[in-house]
Amino acid sequence: MARHKYACALRWSDMDAFGHVNNVVFLRYLEEARVDLMWRLAAEAEGDAFSGGSVVARHEIDYRKPLVHRHEPVLVETWVTKIGAASLTLSYEVKDEETVYVRASTVVVPYDLDAGRPRRLTPVEERFLTAYLEEAPAKGRRKRDDEPEEAVAA
Repeated sequence: MARHKYACALRWSDMDAFGHVNNVVFLRYLEEARVDLMWRLAAEAEGDAFSGGSVVARHEIDYRKPLVHRHEPVLVETWVTKIGAASLTLSYEVKDEETVYVRASTVVVPYDLDAGRPRRLTPVEERFLTAYLEEAPAKGRRKRDDEPEEAVAA
């Protein structure tokens, strides 16, 4: 299936005292990619998909390599790894051609803003999400055997 690809510009303010992208900023990068997928692309493809709102129920993030400031954007790939009746799980890789900086996942719950409570996915939303459905990466498995893990976020 397809992965959504989002080119995310690095801002000078994204850097921390150690000279790399701060751990919290990566959540913003994921948010930008998620919003682009679920609001812009879904609206273009399916009209009213996700127009009622959604909330984040959970984030899980693995920091694999430090990302330092540069003028070229970083790529955020997003895909769907689970579609439930009233939630979905997105997986991400923040990367460039050679390096995966972050692997992450987010559980998103469709939300009825007027009623102030979670709601079920609509058939239109399920159809849209299915186009991006792919297996989640195995926990603890590295993309390349020669790619060491290291602590990178402060």
